[in-house]
Amino acid sequence: MHSYSPIGETDLAFFREVCGTENVFTAREELGTYAHDETEGLVFYPEVALRPQNTEQISAILKHCNARRIPVTPRGAGTGLSGGALPVLGGVLLSTEKLNRILHIDTQNLQVTTEPGVITQVLQETVAAQGLFYPPDPSSRGSCFIGGNIAENAGGPRAVKYGVTKDYVLSLEVVLPSGEIIRTGASTLKNSTGYNLTQLFVGSEGTLGIVTKIQLRLLPYPKHNLCMLVSFMDAAKACEAVSAIFRAGLIPSALEFMEKDAIDWTLRFRPEINVQVAPEVQGHLLIEMDGTDPDYIQKQCEELYEVLQAFEYHDILFAQSEAEKEALWKLRRSVAEAVKSNSMYKEEDTVVPRYALPRLLQGVKDIGRKYGFTSVCYGHAGDGNLHVNIIKGDLDDAFWNSELKKGIRELFELTVSLGGTLSGEHGIGWVQKEYMDIAFSPLEIDIQKNIKKLFDPHAILNPGKMFV
Repeated sequence: MHSYSPIGETDLAFFREVCGTENVFTAREELGTYAHDETEGLVFYPEVALRPQNTEQISAILKHCNARRIPVTPRGAGTGLSGGALPVLGGVLLSTEKLNRILHIDTQNLQVTTEPGVITQVLQETVAAQGLFYPPDPSSRGSCFIGGNIAENAGGPRAVKYGVTKDYVLSLEVVLPSGEIIRTGASTLKNSTGYNLTQLFVGSEGTLGIVTKIQLRLLPYPKHNLCMLVSFMDAAKACEAVSAIFRAGLIPSALEFMEKDAIDWTLRFRPEINVQVAPEVQGHLLIEMDGTDPDYIQKQCEELYEVLQAFEYHDILFAQSEAEKEALWKLRRSVAEAVKSNSMYKEEDTVVPRYALPRLLQGVKDIGRKYGFTSVCYGHAGDGNLHVNIIKGDLDDAFWNSELKKGIRELFELTVSLGGTLSGEHGIGWVQKEYMDIAFSPLEIDIQKNIKKLFDPHAILNPGKMFV
C-alpha cells in the first residue's frame, strides 16, 4: 500500500508554469472528458488534467509528482476497454494528445518515427502514400493513438498474418516515473544487446514509463487483396474451419469470426450496409487474402474453397469491388459499437490456440446458460482471439455487479485450461486484475510486481492497474 498526496495550489502553479495555463484543467466539466474510457461506463475523475507538448514537459511533471507522491495516469485517446487509462486514485491525468507529430518516414530503411498521440489510421494512411504498410489495425484505428497501441500491444484483424504491435517496435523514448529519460532498442532489425527493454514497455499498460517517441518498422504495401464473407449454418463449424485453413498451408491477411447476433445487431445498427444474410445462418467468417501477385491470391482462394467444403458452409459472398470490400469491413468494424448501442455489456478479450476455438465458443454458451446470461461473440478467429460480450439485458443490478463475476471467473478458467490466457489485445487494466491469479502463480505475479517496483518504487505511475 502507498500513500499519496492531494494536489494543492503550489502543484497547480508548477503545472501551469510547465505546460501553460491553457493546458491545465481543473473544472469539473473539463475533467469529465478524461474521467472515462470505453469500459463499461466506469467514471473516475482526476484532480487535474494536463496536456504536455513534449518529452521535457512530461519529464518535469513526473519528477515533481514522484517527489510529491502524486499519482499520474497516462492517457492516449481513451478508446481502451480495460480501464487502463482511468485515474482511479485521482491525482494527475496526463494526456499525450498534443504529442501528435509523425517525425520522420525513412523510405530507404522502411521505418517511421512518431510521437504517441498520432492516430493509428493517420499513421497508416501517411505511410501508405509512400507505398509503405503499417499492419496493426485495431477496430478503433480511426480514433486510437499509436501510444495507446504500444501500451496495450494492440492487434486487430491483420495480426493473423502480420503480427501485433510488438512485432513492429524497434526503439522507444520513455520517461520513467522518476522523470529520467531513456531510449530503448535500436534502429536495426536485429538486436541481441542487453535485456530487451523495448518489449518490456510494449504491453505494460503505462505502468512502467510514458512513451514519448516510437520507431516502427514498416513493410511494402500489398498491392492486391480479395475479400469474402463465408456463412455457416453452425457457428461451431465456422470455428472448426479456422484451424483447417492454416493446416492447409493458407495464411489469410485477415480471418474474422462473427456469430449470428453480431451480424444481425450490426445490420440493424448500420442499415446503410448492404449485405444480405440468410436468417438461418448462425456464424460467419470474414476472410481476406492479400499480396503482390493477383494470380497467386486467386489460386489461394481456390484452395480455400476446397478446405471450406468439408465444413458445410452455406454461402460465400465474394466482394466484387472496393465498395463491397469496404461494406464487409464496415460490417465487421461496427460490431462492437452495435453491441454497445443495444445493451450495457461486459467484454472479455479471451484468446486460445486457434484449434481450441470451437471448444471455447461452446464453453462460453454453456457458462452463459449456467449463470443465466446471453453473450454475443466475435473476434479475430485467425489467432484464436474471441471477444465475448456478456449482455446485461434484463439482468438485475445485484447479479450484474456481483454474481456475474463467478461466471467470468469460470470463463477465464476455461480459457486457461484450453492453453489460452485472459487478454489477447485489450489488456488487464482496472477491470480484469482480480483474475490474474488464474493465469499466473503467486511467484509469477510477485516477479511482475517487483519489476514494477524497480521502475516505480513509489507507485505513482498508473497505480491500481494490472495487479490487486
